Amino acid sequence: MKLRYQSYAKAWTEALPIGNGRLGAMVFGEPEVEHLQLNEDTLWSGRGPVDGNNPNAKNVLAEVRELLAEGRYEEADKKSKGMMGPYNQSYMPLGDLYLKFLHGGVVRAYERNLDLTSAITRVEYRIGEIVYKREMFASYPDGVIVIRLEASAPGALNFTARLDSPHPYRTIQTAEHLFLQGICPEHVDPNYYNRDEPVLYGDPETTEAMRFEGRLGVRLEDGTATLDHDGLHIRKASAVTLIFSAETSFQGYDKPPAREIGDMSATNELRLEQALSKSYEQLRQAHIQDYTTLFNRVELNLGASEAPEEMPTDRRIKQYGAKDAGLVELLFQYGRYLLIASSRAGSQPANLQGIWNKELRPPWSSNLTLNINAEMNYWLAETCHLSECHEPLLGYIQNLSTNGRKTAETNYGCRGWVAHHNGDIWCQSAPVGDYGQGDPVWALWPMSGAWLSQHLWEHYAFTKDETYLREHAYPIMREAALFCLDWLHMDENGHLITSPSTSPEHKFVTADGQKAGVSQATTMDMSLIWDLFTNSIEAVDVLKRAEDESLRNEIAAALEKLKPMQIGKHGQLQEWSVDWEDEDVHHRHVSHLFGIYPGRQLTEQGTPELYQAARNSLERRGDGGTGWSLAWKICLWARFQDGNRTLQLISNLLQLVEEDATNYHRGGVYANLFDAHPPFQIDGNFGFTAGVAEMLVQSHAGEIALLPALPEAWPNGYVKGLRARGAIGVSLSWEGGALKEAEIEVQVGGSCHIRTKETSLMVESNGKPVPFERVTEGVIRFDTEAGQTYMLRSV
Repeated sequence: MKLRYQSYAKAWTEALPIGNGRLGAMVFGEPEVEHLQLNEDTLWSGRGPVDGNNPNAKNVLAEVRELLAEGRYEEADKKSKGMMGPYNQSYMPLGDLYLKFLHGGVVRAYERNLDLTSAITRVEYRIGEIVYKREMFASYPDGVIVIRLEASAPGALNFTARLDSPHPYRTIQTAEHLFLQGICPEHVDPNYYNRDEPVLYGDPETTEAMRFEGRLGVRLEDGTATLDHDGLHIRKASAVTLIFSAETSFQGYDKPPAREIGDMSATNELRLEQALSKSYEQLRQAHIQDYTTLFNRVELNLGASEAPEEMPTDRRIKQYGAKDAGLVELLFQYGRYLLIASSRAGSQPANLQGIWNKELRPPWSSNLTLNINAEMNYWLAETCHLSECHEPLLGYIQNLSTNGRKTAETNYGCRGWVAHHNGDIWCQSAPVGDYGQGDPVWALWPMSGAWLSQHLWEHYAFTKDETYLREHAYPIMREAALFCLDWLHMDENGHLITSPSTSPEHKFVTADGQKAGVSQATTMDMSLIWDLFTNSIEAVDVLKRAEDESLRNEIAAALEKLKPMQIGKHGQLQEWSVDWEDEDVHHRHVSHLFGIYPGRQLTEQGTPELYQAARNSLERRGDGGTGWSLAWKICLWARFQDGNRTLQLISNLLQLVEEDATNYHRGGVYANLFDAHPPFQIDGNFGFTAGVAEMLVQSHAGEIALLPALPEAWPNGYVKGLRARGAIGVSLSWEGGALKEAEIEVQVGGSCHIRTKETSLMVESNGKPVPFERVTEGVIRFDTEAGQTYMLRSV
């Protein structure tokens, strides 16, 4: 469970990430000049919330719908540009911490690693006979980044610490702290938008943009520390603890940043002083106890690892890839580590790069991309036993829905709430595109409310927390359903359709040669609405909301009238309502397969023909793609119960990508195991981990499927601590490719359905046999009691 290397990071994608949900750092590990690139998760560009709603969109909507009804798709594309709003803002880097050592850079016996079992990154090397050690971690309990420096000889630590930032800033020295204060840009254009002055700063004294502060303190055990305008100077020490704390002037998604820095600075100073009052061992133990409470919930063993234990991770990727089961285990747990590091209670949700970004104009603004990427970030949260880490996204959805009500009314004249392709810290819900500069194939997508609502329902499905469903989830789902009810309208065949409608980022080519993105009733739209309506009906039934019975009936009636999915001339599930050609048959998005994963509309038992057509569609897409696209395909092939094909996709993902690679269509992983789009996007890490869990346990179809997609290359192994819908914990082991034993931990009780390929089973609880019945081939059912554990054994 270590990422390990024999040289320091020469590129950002070789550095190792640490984080506590709010603070993040990329640690480079250079012996002579250590570098920590720093982030704070509320540090964004912008001057606060902006009303990006477009009142003219209502008028344009009627014209676009008319053009689409007449089959004039290219004209509808152009006309729909009039429905766009402004681009949203960008996630910003905070700065850099440099530690310049006076011992030079010629070292031996160098190693750096990131230990996933403790969330601590280490650097060790020798100069002569002196051993130098560094330990660094981001503490959630204390809210700081901790850097421990040790030398085996007394007085051998001599270095200067310095803070820097890409933003306008000033450095200040007090008797005890080194700190910088700076300002963010008032506006940053997306990296793909080419115009003059893409980054705009205000006057440091009067700017309305975000302000920030980073403080560095020191706890000495020997030696001396002095502060001046050049930095913090440590001399003749043998053990030093540095602590970094940061704060911003963010006051909430619905308020502008604070103009005064007094409260920000006082909060930051207090946090740093509280951490400095503790010993290194106290900080370390509190960090490990907090982290392992989450991380240790899940164990995975896929068999013996082929690679030598001490092999550097980058060489391991190159030489073995997915043939090394231990490397697959490492990447699986790395996804869990990254979610714990980037998404904790009280933090912002993990964005396109988690919390790690060094660019003033990061790829795709490092925002929350809501047409797949933000959702993929959280696919693993429930199945991989990190439900608490889901909370930042769930809270964000609530804030977004508040803004989205105004967008629904202003732009479309609809009830409920709506949001589109992009979100930022200010919860912009209007479509982006700078009022016509963008392409409607990605900008004009009012379906993120429906997709995000799935996360609200899934959190309930996995926890069975009815209080959460009643007070938090259902009210937001209800409003999203109201929007969809108003957005849908009847076509000439009596079906309810969406219009305009896109299949995110993928264009079609009509028989008469039109190429466009906007049409009617794409399969993804219909799938998302089916999912939202189905979950909403179930929520009303669970909560027994008599006051919503009429709404339930309205939703149920609309559900029956949704335009059905169709099978095209290639035997594929159509992506659009007409059997058009793909602009790119190998396109990275597989949006029309939402009903397979992460949805539950299409199953082998329930919809066999559409299920097969969806599989044909995935075959046509091919096994290539960007990093996150490969992760989605891993999840899909797991749902198609093809373990060997899933492992092939894992092999395609476990390809080493060089730092300067920017191939938009072929992904992999970087040396530090970050997912490569390329460039870096963290969603592929999270999607991969979710996919491996789906290979071992599935529960979307009203039953718990054990080992549904186990590849032949993993004949023996075990997993502990996965979660299934129904508030059920699942641990299992297998031998010779067959289930050996499964442990089912039941939280709320009720009827339990288990699907397994084993024909001879016994079920026990507390050492006593439990009666069960065979429902269908491969499925057994037995009754359970809350708080009990049930053992299934192959006999």
